[in-house]
Amino acid sequence: MSFVLALDQGTTGSSALVFDESGRICGGADREIRQFYPASGQVEHDPHEIFATTLAVGRDALTAAKVAARDVDAIGITNQRETTVVWDRRSGQPIHPAVVWQSRASAGICDALRARGLGPLFRERTGLVIDAYFSATKIRWILDRVPGAQARAEAGELLFGTIDTWLTWRLTGGRVHATDVSNASRTLVFDIRRRSWDDELLATLDIPRAMLPAVTASSGRLAAADPEHFGAAIPIAGMAGDQQAALFGQTCFAAGEAKNTYGTGCFLLANTGADPVRADGGLLTTLAWDIGAGPVYALEGSAFITGAAVQWLRDGIGIIATAAETEALAASLVGNDNVYLVSATGLGSSRRPTRRRRSRRASPGTPASISCPRSPGSARRTGIPTRAACSSGSSAGPPARTSSERPWRASRIKRAISSRRCAAPVSGSMCSASTAAAPRTASSCSSRPTSLAPR
Repeated sequence: MSFVLALDQGTTGSSALVFDESGRICGGADREIRQFYPASGQVEHDPHEIFATTLAVGRDALTAAKVAARDVDAIGITNQRETTVVWDRRSGQPIHPAVVWQSRASAGICDALRARGLGPLFRERTGLVIDAYFSATKIRWILDRVPGAQARAEAGELLFGTIDTWLTWRLTGGRVHATDVSNASRTLVFDIRRRSWDDELLATLDIPRAMLPAVTASSGRLAAADPEHFGAAIPIAGMAGDQQAALFGQTCFAAGEAKNTYGTGCFLLANTGADPVRADGGLLTTLAWDIGAGPVYALEGSAFITGAAVQWLRDGIGIIATAAETEALAASLVGNDNVYLVSATGLGSSRRPTRRRRSRRASPGTPASISCPRSPGSARRTGIPTRAACSSGSSAGPPARTSSERPWRASRIKRAISSRRCAAPVSGSMCSASTAAAPRTASSCSSRPTSLAPR
């Protein structure tokens, strides 16, 4: 019997499942990853931890399934989209922490692009709106913040990738630098009709084309993972961004079929068939997949904060110990006493334009105001203002807190919520969903194993 190893690298953690030929789940594993908040509105991940946990859960899933690597026919990868990694081509070392899709760090760059009247151009070519959500402005932000990075990128020394690209590059020992059409379509510099990188948009952001990965179909043998990772050379034969993968996984193969899934955020995607449909309001036009029969497109609407709100209850204000607690709290209530949590800043498909939100107070443990050097000439190249707050990689100021460094435990608030019968902000049905769709509990969190540390 043959098997497939599915690797799912998400925003809050990494998970893996082993399937047999009939589609039966034979084993699985998951591990949480740390969240870093270096400044207000900024979210970062450790690229090495992303790879280490993905590798670990893949091994754990094979062990749980009692399946040998030689019996695995293929690896499939799905990933948190838009999250951006830039690394040195020769050493494999990231030059900056991964900038997560949720991060608003590059909002100022987006403001400058919109002020130049470039919104319609980006919308027409990519199907997307100019927003810090997408990868290209995150690339520009990293290149501006790391001294010498622009020159290194122009010399071909740096590579960019979303998480699928980073994992593939690491699994193949740096032999393959590639992404699929679904992930490429989320970068803000990919022409979704011609299905190629757009030189005009790249020039607008001064991003060297040499940084970008090759773009492939979502299905088909791409390369083989090195034997040292799982015990045998296993072909990597599928890649797709997590929301497009969910659309496919929910068997929405025909135009007009749609899915709505809950995880860190809530994402509604509708299959529109072989032709892209121009989006209205806050919706996006995106590539869903290409499995060899030509491209399939989708419309997408999103709310960025759903499961993340439960994680905030746990890690941010400490009123629950695990995500699962919210189900019992919600089920114990007969009403919400007119108490609501509106995560308005997380509405990705609002008809109102996104504006950069400035906070008067820094997050606990972060400096209130720090200035950082930018690469000479960056403002001249892109028309982007030069003032920005430092990332966690800066030596200035105290270190930012991570989600695992909770400063206090609000047991009194927890008791007050129980006694005053306040409603949980999200329904118990979402909180009790599978580990692939809900925030992972603290018990699943573990440090990166020493044996998996990158070389």
